Amino acid sequence: MKHRQQTSRPQLIGLSIIFVWFFIGGIAHFVATDLEATIVPPYIPWPVTAVLVSGAFELLGAAGILVPALRRAAGVGLFLLTLAVTPAHIYMLQQPELFNVPLWALWLRLPIQAALLALIAWSTWRPRGNWSEENH
Repeated sequence: MKHRQQTSRPQLIGLSIIFVWFFIGGIAHFVATDLEATIVPPYIPWPVTAVLVSGAFELLGAAGILVPALRRAAGVGLFLLTLAVTPAHIYMLQQPELFNVPLWALWLRLPIQAALLALIAWSTWRPRGNWSEENH
C-alpha cells in the first residue's frame, strides 16, 4: 500500500519561507514594476515585460507550493526562476553605482540566493512514492 509522506515541521517552515518570499516578491513586481525593471540587465529585451512575467510566475509558484499535488512542479519552477534571475544580481554587482543599495547587500544576495535554491529543493522535491517497509 502506498502511503503519502507527511511533511515535517522543518519542511513546513521551509515552505512558509518560500511562500512568503515569492508571494511578496511577486506582488512587488506589479507594485514597483518600474523599480524592478531597473535591475534587468540591458541585454535582456523588454525589461518591463520580463518583470511582469517573472512576477506572475513567482505568484503561481507561491500558490503551487501550497497544493501538495503541485508542490514538486512548483518547486522545480521556482528553482529555475531563481536561477533565471541570477543575471540581474550579477548586473547589480557589476554596476553598483546605478543602484541605491550598499555593496555589501549586493554581495549578500548571492549566498542568500544559494540558500534559497537549497531550501526550495529540500522543501519541495520529495520522492514521488514512499512505500512502507512492510510492503518491501
